[in-house]
Amino acid sequence: MIGYKFTRFLNQPITQTINRVLVTQNLEPGTVVQSPKVNLEQESTKLMISIYIIPLLVAMFLAINMGGSGTAPSFSASYGANLISKDLIPGLFGLFVFAGAIIAGKKVIMTVGGDILPSETVSMNLAVIVLGSVALSLFFANMLRVPQSTSQSTIFALAGPALYLNVLQTKRLFFEIIPTWFITPVIAFMLAYIVGKYLYNPMKRIIPGVFKKIKQNSLLKYFVIGTSCYVAFAIGSNNVANAAGPILAMAGNMLDVVVDSDNFLLIMLIVVFMLAPLFGIGSSFLGGRVLETTGKEIVKFGPLGASFISVITATILLSASLFRGIPASLVQMNTAAIIGLGIVKFGYTDIWKSAPLLKIFTVWAIAPLIAMALSLLFTVVMDAMGYL
Repeated sequence: MIGYKFTRFLNQPITQTINRVLVTQNLEPGTVVQSPKVNLEQESTKLMISIYIIPLLVAMFLAINMGGSGTAPSFSASYGANLISKDLIPGLFGLFVFAGAIIAGKKVIMTVGGDILPSETVSMNLAVIVLGSVALSLFFANMLRVPQSTSQSTIFALAGPALYLNVLQTKRLFFEIIPTWFITPVIAFMLAYIVGKYLYNPMKRIIPGVFKKIKQNSLLKYFVIGTSCYVAFAIGSNNVANAAGPILAMAGNMLDVVVDSDNFLLIMLIVVFMLAPLFGIGSSFLGGRVLETTGKEIVKFGPLGASFISVITATILLSASLFRGIPASLVQMNTAAIIGLGIVKFGYTDIWKSAPLLKIFTVWAIAPLIAMALSLLFTVVMDAMGYL
């Protein structure tokens, strides 16, 4: 059924093209035209298919970049403590991201795919606009060397066209998603502070030698590695949606598939199967340099302290995915948790001096707005050119 609708969709402009050719040659529509060398319908079908690959390629590029940036918060503790080989990290990261997307990612994909910009309005051009705007805003953040939330940039990039087309789903955006973005870092900060004060510091006093000999303690070693895999699973449950959501909406709209139908879920699985493994590829090609940097910096907290931070942020992220289907920011929760544990370990003065918080908070506020402004601008231009 999906294949029939796809062929019918592609053939609509083909039929129009054939009729226009017949009219220009003073022939009636329906006239049989012999063409031994070129099959117009086949060539047009190939052209249309190649055009619709463009947004998929943009989504794949975004997935690879997210894989590169997501490696550090997942495996920096394990790598920094020399508990795992660097060559094994991309495979483990990709495997658990894929598992998280398949097992726990459905609700977030549905949110990104239709709860901000209705899925029935997402064309090929709009999908490219949204994904391209996200990529450009992340490029801006990377140039300033400030890790940025892909989820927030994606939501704001979706809001741009939705605002222009007057179809923005304001209730979901303003009463669920945005409040969650403010609440989750506060929760991460509080939990990290409590864990640091009542668990991390007492453990250091009671068993100080254990923190320096994790490699000799199998239980602690696999705990640290396990928390790294847990973070990768949480990333899969939430961040794969940033690339998969717009593609799913475009494909469902293109094939005229009803949301939540069996065919729609099948398309979702296909999209996830195509995009989720690319996080592992991104980790392999782009994650190494960031991993080297954060792996060394994580020594400030030690692998166990970093693992406590990982468990806290991954649990909050996974909860947002499973219970509310809300795209949330691992980067911001991770930073808040680091500040919380850092205050316990180093004190208020040292942690505020050492972290460029003003720069971080400024970029966090500006980057999503840049994504929204770009997507809105591109939408206006494409509409003026008659391509929407």
